[in-house]
Amino acid sequence: MTYRLAFTAALLLAAPAMAQTLDDRHLPVLPRTKAETARIARVLAPPTDFSAPEKFEAKPGGAATTRAIATADAFSQSSENMPFAREMDFKLGNGLFRKTWVAAPSSTKASDGLGPFYNARACQDCHIKDGRGHTPEGADEPRVSIFLRLSVPGGNPVPEIADYIATSPEPTYGGQLQDFAAPGLTPEGRMGIDWREEPVTLADGTVVSLRHPTYRFEAPANGPLAPDIQLSPRVAPQMIGLGLLEAIPAADILAHADPEDADGDGISGRPNIVMSAEYGAPMLGRFGHKAGAPTIKEQSAGAFAGDMGLSTPLHPDPWGDCTAAQTACRTAPHGQEPDIRDGLEVDAQSLDLVTFYSRNLAVPERRGLDDPQVLRGKEIFYQAQCAACHVPKFVTNRLKDQPEQSFQLIWPFTDLLLHDMGEGLADNRPEGRATGREWRTAPLWGIGLTEQVSGHSQFLHDGRARTILEAILWHGGEAEAARDMVVNLPTGDREALIAYLESL
Repeated sequence: MTYRLAFTAALLLAAPAMAQTLDDRHLPVLPRTKAETARIARVLAPPTDFSAPEKFEAKPGGAATTRAIATADAFSQSSENMPFAREMDFKLGNGLFRKTWVAAPSSTKASDGLGPFYNARACQDCHIKDGRGHTPEGADEPRVSIFLRLSVPGGNPVPEIADYIATSPEPTYGGQLQDFAAPGLTPEGRMGIDWREEPVTLADGTVVSLRHPTYRFEAPANGPLAPDIQLSPRVAPQMIGLGLLEAIPAADILAHADPEDADGDGISGRPNIVMSAEYGAPMLGRFGHKAGAPTIKEQSAGAFAGDMGLSTPLHPDPWGDCTAAQTACRTAPHGQEPDIRDGLEVDAQSLDLVTFYSRNLAVPERRGLDDPQVLRGKEIFYQAQCAACHVPKFVTNRLKDQPEQSFQLIWPFTDLLLHDMGEGLADNRPEGRATGREWRTAPLWGIGLTEQVSGHSQFLHDGRARTILEAILWHGGEAEAARDMVVNLPTGDREALIAYLESL
């Protein structure tokens, strides 16, 4: 038994609460047979021949993969294998995702309840064309699609989760800075960003400039922040393939964990384990830059509450992220009415439709994967150990009544685990079990279409990297050896690696 499989088994035999984290209670799972398990192991074996693409590599989302289109709508297509009867739910979910909400009271009863404090008026405002958010181009540009998370050290422990790091929302301003407000209220403040450029010289003489950001909370409307405030920027991530990531067996993700680096490769990988608001139990974190949400539904409900101040069955308070210190916000009009929308601003049906839409945004097919330069770049990707964290492929659970994600060979290029990325990327703000230096491995599928979809090529959790190469050069910690190999590559090999990544 490998160490990583042994680690998974050890978790299963540990405290009962920890064992709970390994199940897939959010999914209608049909067990795999022994024959299927053996076949999956063969399919997932790493390649040894880089002269041609692997079988099925052109379809990163399995049968759910959609064709690549040369427009900004490339990330807005539904799962290719979606039954016709389910397409209406996707379209209704899309409508809710794009809906512009308004503050209460309003004659538009189906769309009121926004805020009272908020960051955006629609999901699509942050996830532009279902793609990545971006940093503001100028000092006066609105900070939509990027915001600051807020916390202070300490708080209630979670004894069911080992190594949990307790934090609390900032006592006055809550869990995130919200820079918009309903009429009659003053926004909480404004995110300030300063940039510093640092040149990095590669082995072939190429000079790349990295921009270092410094973030601050400007013009706080309700007095000073706590002296021990922890700030962390967040750019909205792309939305494709979320349902497929949700369908990966938890045990298969945990099999890649090596928290003590027992195999000596310098890469440890740890799962974030979070308390589920829906199931009231610890679950494996999969979504968010630090894997702080276990399911798409919980991630969506958290965004409704935190980003738009809208209540849902999982977060029923109509004031969203407002704290007890913000009395004007707590007492402002809201959109909850008895016997309408379950007495919520976003009822259970609406939350389910947005979840279904988010679950079924399809991954586009690969482009140019048989190009000799791309194939050379793939070989370098493996030689540099990029695949140790950006795990290329998984097979999803076999699922009942969820055909789009059921038993698909997928190529997301992530292990969904936390990794120490070094001091350069550290935000020094823990989240669950994640330390201030740890981040979840970002999926790479679709990365080459970022500029086409979102109109920019910004990467990493705060968009500081303006190119794929800049993103690589920011890697430190567990990824330092891989970064250094890229720094020392001959020009042609480095260009091949970038060409491979742009083909994903």
